[in-house]
Amino acid sequence: MNARQRRGVLLLVLSLLCALGAFAGVLAVVRNVESKVGDETTAYELKQDVSAYERLKGAQFRKVSMPKRWLPGTAVTDLSEVRGKIAVNPLRKGSLLQKDMMADRPELEAGQQEIAIMIDAETGVAGKIKPGNRVNIYATFEGERAGSKGGGTPDESRVIVSQARVIDVGKLTPFKEGEDRDERTRQRERDGVPITFALGTEDAQRVAYAESFAEHVRLARVAPGDDAEVPEDDRTYSLAKDR
Repeated sequence: MNARQRRGVLLLVLSLLCALGAFAGVLAVVRNVESKVGDETTAYELKQDVSAYERLKGAQFRKVSMPKRWLPGTAVTDLSEVRGKIAVNPLRKGSLLQKDMMADRPELEAGQQEIAIMIDAETGVAGKIKPGNRVNIYATFEGERAGSKGGGTPDESRVIVSQARVIDVGKLTPFKEGEDRDERTRQRERDGVPITFALGTEDAQRVAYAESFAEHVRLARVAPGDDAEVPEDDRTYSLAKDR
């Protein structure tokens, strides 16, 4: 082996030793990072914006992995925890789901049942009715017109249910309102929101009747802490009372 060959072999050995040293250095860095980061765990982030008080569903989230030591203690790691929950505030796309972002959906009490009706978005909800609110439900009815022999009844507004508890508010939905007048049928499209109430049987029947036969059904939100029922004398109103 001549001098040139010996130098080549020496350079090859030195290159191999440098490569082994670099590999060992990278491996040491990786192990150091792993020791600092630790094991990874599962978390969930929002795939879309969620409105306040909206019911949470598994389809609204995507699974992500992140180091366990970096995960907040309130982070949700099991998606089954969202079952029966609502968002307590507006949630933004990409946010990490945490337990303090949600609350239990209002539940039925003994003797109650759920009943949902469509409420006009502009006159009945205006974006301020939320699950857990108490509302008075008003319905307006057209009176009977006087005939040739007189008689007739005035138009009336009635409190159908006082202190009704809202347990769910749906999404804005276009729907048609139909009205039968003198053998004519008129329809107009409007935006409505399905509102679900927790009511006893009799109050549920009143609400169902009002939705079917009233001219309009409106909600009036009751102030927090006000548990007073509307007095019987104030539950029915007609214009004649102000004359």
